Amino acid sequence: MATGMIGMQWIIFIGIAVVSWLVQMNLQNKFKKYSKIPTGNGMTGADVALKMLHDNGIYDVTVTHTPGHLTDHYNPANKTVNLSEGVYSSDSIMAAAVAAHECGHAVQHARAYAPLTMRSKLVPVVSFASNIMTWILLAGILMLNTFPQLLLAGIILFAMTTLFSFITLPVEINASKRALVWLSSSGITNSRNHAQAEDALRSAAYTYVVAALGSLATLIYYIMIFLGRRE
Repeated sequence: MATGMIGMQWIIFIGIAVVSWLVQMNLQNKFKKYSKIPTGNGMTGADVALKMLHDNGIYDVTVTHTPGHLTDHYNPANKTVNLSEGVYSSDSIMAAAVAAHECGHAVQHARAYAPLTMRSKLVPVVSFASNIMTWILLAGILMLNTFPQLLLAGIILFAMTTLFSFITLPVEINASKRALVWLSSSGITNSRNHAQAEDALRSAAYTYVVAALGSLATLIYYIMIFLGRRE
């Protein structure tokens, strides 16, 4: 029974890995597609970010650029909106959507949005867990019959990262909602291109959903190994 369940978990895990790859490819394609479509107002991603921040009464957040592709993020520790090189200076609909999304996190921070606050508090714990859990899980599996508590400790650490993944979902979805509402109300997007901005952010959100499901599937896999140790 346990062997069959673990086999099923492997099938689910592989399935999620394939879906994750497809979602990433879809996001890359959407990025390329919408990066070629200008908003029509000449505003770069940096311009959009500054305007959204100021429209929300936020003046203590710095907009800067960061190396890489799809590396855009908001850092609540130093209050910076970090835009990738392809977003910071681009006037495309994709740049506007991504910049507004990251500023959505800054608005969440300013408004003390509960899921973001919870996620921020978990960052040190998850960072610590991520650094050691792989080795603890590996050692726990090797010593399963003699020291099962080690695998249990690894499972608890992994559960923290899974919880982090699921808390991330409402944070990302809410940031996109804030971005889309503002893009429309501010006139950055219009009836011709708003759906494209929405499609771009929806594609990005799918990556977080798949990551959370993948983490959950992996967690269940380790739990099944632990529960089946005596069978």
